This record gives sequence, structure tokens and C-alpha cells, in this order.
Amino acid sequence: MNLNKEQKEAARFLHGICSVVAVPGSGKTRTMMERIALLVNDHKVPPERILGLTFTRNAAEEMRHRLKPLLGAVANKVLLSTIHSFCHLLLRNEGHLFEILQGGEQISFLRSIIKKLRYKDLIPGDLLRQISLAKSNLLSAEELKEIYSGDPKMERIAKVYEVYELEKKKKMLMDFDDLLVETYRLLLTNDAMREKYRSTFRHVLVDEYQDTNPAQLEILRLLIDEESSDASFWVCADDWQSIYAFTGASIGNVLNFKGMFPRSKMLILSVNYRSTPQILKACQNLIDHNTRKIEKVLRTVNADGEEVKIMAAPDEKAEAEMIVNEIIDLTGRRGYQLHDIAVLLRSNFQSRMVEEAFLQHEIPYYIENGLNFYKRFEVKVLLDYLRFINDPLSSEGDESLREIINTPNRYIGRSFMDELDEYAERETLHLYEALKKMFIPLPYVRKNVRELTALLDTLIEDAPKTGPSELIYLLRNGLKYDWYIAEGDVPIPDDSKIANINELQMSANRFKDIKSLLDYTESFKDELSSNKEGVSVMTIHKAKGLEFPVVFVINMLQGIVPNKNGDIEEERRIAFVGLSRAMQVLYLTYSHTYAGRERSSDPSSWMRYNREYAKKRERKEMASARERAGAINKKE
Repeated sequence: MNLNKEQKEAARFLHGICSVVAVPGSGKTRTMMERIALLVNDHKVPPERILGLTFTRNAAEEMRHRLKPLLGAVANKVLLSTIHSFCHLLLRNEGHLFEILQGGEQISFLRSIIKKLRYKDLIPGDLLRQISLAKSNLLSAEELKEIYSGDPKMERIAKVYEVYELEKKKKMLMDFDDLLVETYRLLLTNDAMREKYRSTFRHVLVDEYQDTNPAQLEILRLLIDEESSDASFWVCADDWQSIYAFTGASIGNVLNFKGMFPRSKMLILSVNYRSTPQILKACQNLIDHNTRKIEKVLRTVNADGEEVKIMAAPDEKAEAEMIVNEIIDLTGRRGYQLHDIAVLLRSNFQSRMVEEAFLQHEIPYYIENGLNFYKRFEVKVLLDYLRFINDPLSSEGDESLREIINTPNRYIGRSFMDELDEYAERETLHLYEALKKMFIPLPYVRKNVRELTALLDTLIEDAPKTGPSELIYLLRNGLKYDWYIAEGDVPIPDDSKIANINELQMSANRFKDIKSLLDYTESFKDELSSNKEGVSVMTIHKAKGLEFPVVFVINMLQGIVPNKNGDIEEERRIAFVGLSRAMQVLYLTYSHTYAGRERSSDPSSWMRYNREYAKKRERKEMASARERAGAINKKE
């Protein structure tokens, strides 16, 4: 067991309750697996009595991968799982029969309830968030109504919540939040069941504990036996990396751990094996400005490295070019491979300019979801509309019409399309001509088709004298596209899908006509954007748990990093996670203008925490002062 002193103490903890507060790159997962191995090998704990929980399937798979070399085939007897999967397994084992309601089906399910109750002012997306938040806090519909008594809108939301639960029960459905709520209720109300699982899992370990919400915390408290002398509850967390408040996670679960478990022990893993001292200094300078935190000092045994690089450009296009030039230098002169490099974003919409620069220079890159900017659904649909408008009476126009005819939903199914194809072939017409001439018996479909063709006819006529950016604007308005993309919710600029179509519209400004825009978007090669050996491009949230020799955190502008609508301390933690992914070289980049707006005095307020940036600002201010003094002397 080749662990440092802090790691050994954490791994050798045997009975009781322990919180291990681990800084980035401190080997917490390894320490957790070593502890499981010690329990089995040294303390003869049956592997079936150990439960290891985390928050993503990938993390659970990584734990299994690391445990096998330590325990061999016995590792398969240790239950390593996400909390949701564990709850699903528990409910199935106890005879609960249900199907999971999720995604679009869940939205449709809620929409039908809204229609039934005639609550026209309520929106499914907003309702889903409110109900999920209530369940994360273990609030029933009745409790929610009581809390918001006197608030008409929240009382209606509580009513929808009540009917939603009744309708799901009738159909034997559960959503993902129900897995937690039902497990909690079962363990709380059934003493025998609770004791069964307490005796089954004598040692409960939780990784990424800072990501727990109140419901998950209460399930864990019911699973553990706080009074037992031969059991343990061992959690690993870092309050500085708590970045999932938007999912209901509560940083208070870490900060108040001692208050909840007075006899618990807190251990700190403070040695970072990932990053250079210079990178850690930048991380420490940033997070020190938070007030709600556990005090820690980042340490490392790594040798000194380069200072954090602060790079500014006139605009975001020049910023992307600057990043490309650095990557060319890193791979050409300095010996790094493309897969050693990550470009980290606060939000997905920021990828467009970087992707375009990579395309221009034929630099392979990899986006986590496998879709380059112009292939993302909400962007692709608008491009399909433009493709149709550009040449409606052609084979390409026919294919594009098939793509767009039922987006947004116009209740046009396969049988309708079969009839339309047959009619077009019989009358020797292109599909759009057939759509306008064919009799449609169903009144609501006929109405939807007439509205669509009226809009398209206008845009087809105007296209030769209208730029593609304006056509996108007209499509968004005519189709109520933003509302559709927001899944029936109120469209807000910070929604990632809305931000993506805003980026598309802005990008289209550069092209004089539809054809030139489409030719450009089609030049993006899938082999460039889905190459796992290329540069990784991802959001900071997706990068959590990963590390790269070289990291670029881009668009470090006030309003983006930090996000203008975010909680300031959570935004610092998000930036901290981004910076702490870097092992050897860290770049922080920004531009003086963004989206055509001047931001010359508005780089991220957090840049001032960095020594190099502070020096640059000081030199700039001194130069400005000298210029002003020279101007005054000339006047005199």
C-alpha cells in the first residue's frame, strides 16, 4: 500500500463515522479503494457487507476497475453503484413493480395534466424543475402547498404535483426522483427493512459526497447504524468542488457534517499530485475569496513549473486563433500530443468559435457528446429549414422537407408522409408542391400545414434579398422556435440550447446568402470533431474528475466566468474546478470584445487574483499614467 501519511490514516479508518475532505488530485478514489481492500483482506469483512456509492456510472465503473487489482475476483462481490441505481435495485428487490418515466415522455405526461386542470399559465419544463426540487427536499405536494399558502402560482404547481403523483401511481410509473423518495419512505417506515439493509451493509462508503442532495443524505443516514461499534460510514468530499447546486446538491451536507454527526472524525487529504505549484497557487488565490468553505492549503510534491499564462485578444475570433497558435506550438515545438490538451468552457455555446478555428487549421478535436456545433439538434433543425428555403423544388428540398415537416410537432406521422409521397409520385411533383395541393382530411393537421406553407412561402420569396441571419430570426419568430427548444418553458438567454441558436444567428451574419452559410457548415468533418486523440473540448462540469497536461479556460469575461446569473461562491467553485484540471500548463484567455460588444474593461473579476495578470494591469496602468502625464506636459 504505497500511500502517503494522510491517505494511510484515511484508508485505515475502521469503525465509526469519518469525512475525508480531499483536494483535487489527492488520490481520494485510490484511498477509498485501498480502504475497501483493507476491510476485506486485513479485517476479514465479507465483501458483500460493503457498499460503495458515487454519482455517475463512469465513476462507479472506474471504482470497479481500480478495485479488481486489489481484490481480484472478490472485487465483484462488493456493491459499487450510483445512489440512484442502488435505490432502483433496493426497490426491485423488495417487490416494487414500476417503469421509469423520463425525458420527453415525462414532459408530455405533465403537459396532459396541465391541460386536464386547465392551467394555461404553467409550463412543463418549469413544473418539472419545481417538482424535482421539492422531491430532492422530501416535500410532498401537500407540504409544498402549505409552504406556499397564499401564492396562487405555487398553489397551482402543488396541485399539478398532486395529480402527477396520482396519475403515475395509477400507471405504475416512477421518475428518477421517485427512486430516492420511495427508498427513503421504505427505510423510514419499515423498521425490519431498515435493519435488514443496515445488517447487510456494515460499511458504507460514499465518493463525491459534496454532490448529495437532502433526500440522498437522509437515505444514507437511514442506511447506517451510528451506534454500532463494528460498522462504519466513510465519505470523501471536497467542498471546493461542489458545483451541482442546480441539480439540488447541497454544499451544507459537507460543511455541516460535524454538526450532523458529532462523533465523526474529519481527515484532510491536502497533497495534490496532479498540478504544479504555480497552478495550485492560482487555484488557492481564487477559492480563498469564498467564505463558506473548509479551510485547506493546497500542497504538492511536484516540481516548479511555468507561471499561469494570461492571454488577451481583440475579439473572440482572435482569441480562438490565439489558442490554435499556442496548440500548434505545444504540439510542434514542445512535445505535447493533441490528446494532452483540453479547452474548457463555462457553457456549450462557447465552442463554436474554437471549433471553427480548429476546422480552419485541420486540428482534430473531441467533443464529449460527439456532436460538433452545427450538428446539435437545435442548430441542425434551423439549418435544415434554410436548406429547404434555399432550393425547395429539388431532391435536396424534398429531403429537407422530410426533416422539418414535423419540427416543431404538427401531428404529422408516417402514414401522412406515405400518402404525401404517393401523391407526389403520382402527380410528378416535388414534395412541397404536393403538400400544398393534396387534400388533407384532418382539420387540425390541415390547419398546421397551411400555417407552415404560409410561413415558408414568405421566406422563400424573401430569401434572395434577405441575409441568412435575418432568415434565422424570422424562422425563430414564425415557428415560436425558442419556446419549442426550451421544451415548453419560458426561453431564457442562459439556456444552453437558446445560447446555441443565438450563436448560430450571430455566425450567420458573416455570410451573404444561405448557400455560402450551408457550404461552410457542411465543411465540418466528423473525423475532425469526433477524434478521441484530438484536443478535448468540454464544459467545466463535464471535465470534473478529469486531468490534462495542458488546459485552456477560455472566455474569462465578467458575465461568462463568472456567469452573471450564478451564485458567486458556486461560480468561484466552478472556475476552481476548471483551473485545477491542469497538470503542467494553464492558460486563462479572454477577449476585449465579445459578441460584438465592448468589454475592454471587463475581463473576469477573478483575473485580479492571479499574480501575472495583476502585474500586467499594473504595467498597463503605469503606461497610461505616463501617457496622460505626457499629454499634460505638451499642453503646458
